[in-house]
Amino acid sequence: MHGSIWFLGQATPGNIVVGTHVWVEDPVLAWIDGEVVQIKGNEIHVRTIKGKTVVANVSKVFPKDTEAPPGGVDDMTRLSYLHEPGVLQNLAARYELNEIYTYTGNILIAVNPFQRLPHLYDTHMMGQYKGAGFGELSPHVFAVADVAYRAMINEGRSNSILVSGESGAGKTETTKMLMRYLAYLGGRSGIEGRTVEQQVLESNPVLEAFGNAKTVRNNNSSRFGKFVEIQFDKSGRISGAAIRTYLLERSRVCQINTPERNYHCFYLLCAAPQEVKEKYKLGNPQSFRYLNQSDCYELDGVDDSLEYLATIRAMDIVGISEGEQGLEDALIRRVMVTPEEIITRTLDPASAIVSRDGFAKTLYCRLFDWLVEKINVSIGQDPNSKSLIGVLDIYGFESFKCNSFEQFCINFTNEKLQQHFNQVSFFCFNIAMEFLCQ
Repeated sequence: MHGSIWFLGQATPGNIVVGTHVWVEDPVLAWIDGEVVQIKGNEIHVRTIKGKTVVANVSKVFPKDTEAPPGGVDDMTRLSYLHEPGVLQNLAARYELNEIYTYTGNILIAVNPFQRLPHLYDTHMMGQYKGAGFGELSPHVFAVADVAYRAMINEGRSNSILVSGESGAGKTETTKMLMRYLAYLGGRSGIEGRTVEQQVLESNPVLEAFGNAKTVRNNNSSRFGKFVEIQFDKSGRISGAAIRTYLLERSRVCQINTPERNYHCFYLLCAAPQEVKEKYKLGNPQSFRYLNQSDCYELDGVDDSLEYLATIRAMDIVGISEGEQGLEDALIRRVMVTPEEIITRTLDPASAIVSRDGFAKTLYCRLFDWLVEKINVSIGQDPNSKSLIGVLDIYGFESFKCNSFEQFCINFTNEKLQQHFNQVSFFCFNIAMEFLCQ
């Protein structure tokens, strides 16, 4: 542990006096700092840095760490006060310096920069973190992956890395960086000249095309949960992998709201090369019922025609044959084999729409499951592997005007994951405190 930790949830008469620098709630900034000018019972009068005097209950006032450096600290266990405004201020100060990663003990907090930072993830940076002790270098997602890998090699036990956060926090991108670093550490050649790590990494754009969509808060929101098991042999080389997916959002196939989009793959098809569009009589997204319910057809900074080609290339790398790649066939054609007995029932228009949409959702879910299975078969699993590192990319908490049952399940899953995180974190903290008190 670094320094002392004061878990202060609120101010108390003992640590707040006139002249104390504190944080108080602000309707615009969330929290604003100021100085206590008067105390009347449980009411504290604070003059903020903007010159305004605010009266707040003692339970809504938090002491400010005046000794913290202007640029923040890289491990928040070094803060004198570990409360909400103190944490947010520290993260904001580091974010202003393009320091998007911060530790809280052995937990890594990542703030989405909403921009590309290639220098943070190049091969040179990977080399720096390879074998470095946790905390020796600046906080980084590579450090977390390296700790998991070294523990697996040295102790012979499997590890898991949980990536959680609300929608748009950057979980999927963080998961990609974790997988890239693990592939860097444990690269090994696979079948037909392809490497296993290449296939694992290229599964990301394929699954994103079919399982991600634009939502209100996130242009590339994962609409399914994914747990990637990367298997290693005795020498620490990647020997296989398995991808498990959970709870694809079925309702999105047939129903979207402005400013959202359906799954990316539909728009990629509409942006396919001209000969493909002519062959399968594909029009613009505006001409399809399942796409034109929203006024959003394009994403800022994204060229769907290029993404189409990138998805095809990724499918080739993960081992899906050219004959199986037909995005067009997969989405607009199906061969149905039925029993000889045919029962015909006439439906009213409303029932027919429900039947049509239900059929479309089932087809899409079967397609997605088939895609995941093909990727897993192509990559292959190592039956002799005794060690693995699992990376969980769970869908983020999100609340809409109209929330589907799938969204309820997504949010419930997030709450359960947060509960697990809290239980493990407090358990480890209690163990550490008991050890220090011995």
